Formats: sequence, C-alpha cells, structure tokens
Amino acid sequence: MGGVVELFVIMLIVAGAAFAPLGYFIYKFTQKNAEPFGDIEPHGDSPSVVNDFAEKAIGFIKAKLSKK
Repeated sequence: MGGVVELFVIMLIVAGAAFAPLGYFIYKFTQKNAEPFGDIEPHGDSPSVVNDFAEKAIGFIKAKLSKK
C-alpha cells in the first residue's frame, strides 16, 4: 500500500509541474483587463526581416505553382 501512496504523491507533483505554466498564464491574463502581458503591439505592426523573407518566399512559390 505504501507504493501506491508514493506513486500518488509523485503523480501529483508531476501534474502540478505540468500545469503550472497554464495556471500562471491564466493568472496573468485575468490581471490587467484581459491583457496577459500588459500593453503590447499587435502582431504584424512591427517590421521584421524574417516575416519579409517569408512573405517573399511564399509569393515566389505561389508564382511558380500558378504557372504550371
């Protein structure tokens, strides 16, 4: 019976560690008017070299596929 209790305690510790980030996010999300990390820029407003490159690559592939 002692093995079952030990396993139960270990599983509670593992479950707590697994769900701690979710609980933290929910806690932060409910703090400031449904803004989890304060006032941040919406995605896509700031320029990014990676996003520009990805858009060009997608456009290039679409152009190649549409020619076939």
